[in-house]
Amino acid sequence: MRGQRIGYIRVSSFDQNLERQLEQIRVDRLFTDKASGKDTRRPELESLLAFVREGDTVVVHSMDRLARNLDDLRRIVQQLTRRGVRIEFVKENLTFTGEDSPMANLMLSVMGAFAEFERALIRERQREGIARAKQRGAYRGRQKSLSPQQAAELCHRVQAGEQKAPLAREFGISRETLYQYLRTNV
Repeated sequence: MRGQRIGYIRVSSFDQNLERQLEQIRVDRLFTDKASGKDTRRPELESLLAFVREGDTVVVHSMDRLARNLDDLRRIVQQLTRRGVRIEFVKENLTFTGEDSPMANLMLSVMGAFAEFERALIRERQREGIARAKQRGAYRGRQKSLSPQQAAELCHRVQAGEQKAPLAREFGISRETLYQYLRTNV
């Protein structure tokens, strides 16, 4: 039984180029995320995992596009292969079927560990850059969602008994952001 070839592309930011990842590779369906690989909470990855069926093949440019965490990478590969889905990593020239050799499993672990290490280096460089920018006075952090007056109004209305979800929508913020304002302003 030959299933579909399903492509998965992930880029970390909206301005990155998607085209190069699976160019000249035939796929029947393509799922694309523009999100960090730090975890597996990505809408298109979740859709792909729900969509694939036994006999399908998932094609990904490289392991670090699927996950930047070794545990997540292994979990996704095992989840797919247990369901009878093959997974191909183009850059590494590796295919996993669930009946993989010890060498293939070693390569998955080694390459996944490198992806995780690379993510840790990126985060470390980012923290160092922010610290240096703060020392120069060039980094002020993210701009606040609400002005001080809006934050005060929000807190007052919550204390008056208004429901939080409609207030969050009205102010154009998430409920988590609303709760952060309540913690700092109440």
